[in-house]
Amino acid sequence: MPEIQMREALNQAMCEEMLRDPEVFLIGEEVAEYDGAYKVSQGMLAQFGPMRVVDAPISECGFAGLGIGAAMVGMRPIIEFMNFSFSLVAFDQVVNNAPKIRHMSGGQFKIPIVFRGISGPGQQLAATHSWTVDTLYTHIPGLKVVCPTTAYDAKGLLKTAIRDDDPVIFLENESMYGLRGEVPEDEYLLPFGKADIKREGTDCTVVAWGHSCLTALAAAEKLNLEHGISVEVVDLRTLRPLDMPAIIASVKKTGYCITVEEGYPQCGVGAEITAQLQESCFGDLDNAIIRVAALDVPIPYSKPLLRQVIPDVTRVVDAIKKAIYFQG
Repeated sequence: MPEIQMREALNQAMCEEMLRDPEVFLIGEEVAEYDGAYKVSQGMLAQFGPMRVVDAPISECGFAGLGIGAAMVGMRPIIEFMNFSFSLVAFDQVVNNAPKIRHMSGGQFKIPIVFRGISGPGQQLAATHSWTVDTLYTHIPGLKVVCPTTAYDAKGLLKTAIRDDDPVIFLENESMYGLRGEVPEDEYLLPFGKADIKREGTDCTVVAWGHSCLTALAAAEKLNLEHGISVEVVDLRTLRPLDMPAIIASVKKTGYCITVEEGYPQCGVGAEITAQLQESCFGDLDNAIIRVAALDVPIPYSKPLLRQVIPDVTRVVDAIKKAIYFQG
């Protein structure tokens, strides 16, 4: 099975869907002539031409709205935000139009559109370019929110997103584009709302997604090597729909749980998961659920400060030890 970078997996997903369906097109800043700010769309202009790989002006509200209009008449646009912090400029389009038109038209219009790009602190992008926006969009009915962790997940989930008849928020992480993973040559799609057990364990459940899942896996490996602690890592893959049955099943098995996210703690995705677990399996928990999140401050530019703000392996290890009453 070939091993490729996540950016290549995303590129393959878009190219395969554009070859399969002539109504699919890509539009965004620097996606064409420059081959993408992060080279995710590399080679696509040469393959599909400027009518289907379109360089947009710096006007997120404008090209997001254009994409919604195209989706209303049967096309399947992929809207690339160079950075999801810039999607806040198009917040009215993404939140107030795309997810509501199908409902308000009584089902007369479908909105098969994908909004994709980087979310999170990435590589020292400073406060206004470092939003982890998953909580913002997970809050909105009518939107589906996807956060892949591996190249395999990225390709299968993006193909599913492009074929979906509702708007999808597809969140990537700049620091993960170069990570390699095995991706089948045969076509495959991954379903939304189906979490993946990235590591099986018996002593504690860790719920994570995207880049935080990599941190959780590293922490689980460290605890296993140093103390023989068996940690189960549940990768959500999608935040809306949310696979609560998978989380509940894992917690019922281990009796302990922590959540890990790079977003802020107040009203975060981890807070929602915690609330639902308290309602669904309070009696199965042997300790309080612990949330590990970014510190509640604007994201700093300084690399040493950034490392303090974003959850790292040490913070996750400490949280797991606290959750399971480990005294060693």
